[in-house]
Amino acid sequence: MGFEEVYQTFMNDHLQARTGERLRRLQEGHNHAEMLFLKQVWWPLFNHFRFLHPEYEVNDYKDGKRYLDFAYIRPAIRICFEIDGYGPHLRNISRWQFSDSLERQNQLVIDGWTVIRFSYDQVKEQPRRCQQIVQQVIGRWLGDEMDQTTLTIVEKEVLRLAIRKGENITPKEVEKYLNLSTKTVRNILSNLVDKKMLVPASGTVRIRSYRLGDQIKSPI
Repeated sequence: MGFEEVYQTFMNDHLQARTGERLRRLQEGHNHAEMLFLKQVWWPLFNHFRFLHPEYEVNDYKDGKRYLDFAYIRPAIRICFEIDGYGPHLRNISRWQFSDSLERQNQLVIDGWTVIRFSYDQVKEQPRRCQQIVQQVIGRWLGDEMDQTTLTIVEKEVLRLAIRKGENITPKEVEKYLNLSTKTVRNILSNLVDKKMLVPASGTVRIRSYRLGDQIKSPI
């Protein structure tokens, strides 16, 4: 299924599960900027919206409620993704409102959230850079899942390198990172391709770079 179909199913599921203020906030708060983030940043990375919650309600530090643009929630992982537009309401914000917004974000961090913010312009004009940041922040927790696999220690380190970089990796980079010979690195990379953890990104007879494979992306 393509983006449009999966997106509509995703939104319908959340709309049907909500009532009252939570429903109203989703209907009114989820707009073009949030949809663009899903289309240009999230979907190209994962091809699904599992563990992602739009307009997610949290307790405010002033004993009220607030809503996050997106919450990515898994056991021991809570990431807030915010897409900020630059409009008159931001240009005319008071000093008190500015301080209050910072305090709200600090409280999220204190409560155990990782907060990632993108501007609308970044999502629209630099989606690849946004993808790299999303991949890197989620990849911080991937090590725990990899530890449950049959990967060798050096194979796990290669994958962590690729996750942290957020871009294609080259054999030369792996050689330098692990301080191993060219032949050994080629064998490691070949094994990871066989396990579908890496996929050749450039080169045919001799592969020049690799990217993360679906075995890494799909569980996220």
